[in-house]
Amino acid sequence: MYINLLTQLKNAQAVKKENVKIPYSKIDEGILKILVSNNYIENFEKKGQKIKRYFDVKLKYVENKGAINGIKLISKPSRRIYIGFEKIRPVKHGYGLMVISTSKGIMGGQEAKKAKIGGLALFEIW
Repeated sequence: MYINLLTQLKNAQAVKKENVKIPYSKIDEGILKILVSNNYIENFEKKGQKIKRYFDVKLKYVENKGAINGIKLISKPSRRIYIGFEKIRPVKHGYGLMVISTSKGIMGGQEAKKAKIGGLALFEIW
């Protein structure tokens, strides 16, 4: 689940780790692609075979400080929050990113707004 992914990334940056291993899932792969394209992590590789697949994620640091400053979970397993494209707003005055699961796949908030697609609001990151 993506909550585990975000927690592992945040905790690994707190202790200044260079790489972190995360179990494979398709939703995590989509989220990692968005985080790479928005410069929150350096890159990631899919390794292993069949059941033993995992991601090897290289974390990004800016001036000896982690690129991820904070994460706010919007939808949780107990409560799903859906948002229409007209309600998507900038996070932290444009310095953050909202990640949304849409019918066209996982997208950043501004990308979903341009495509006029709403969906399940997963989390905000800054």
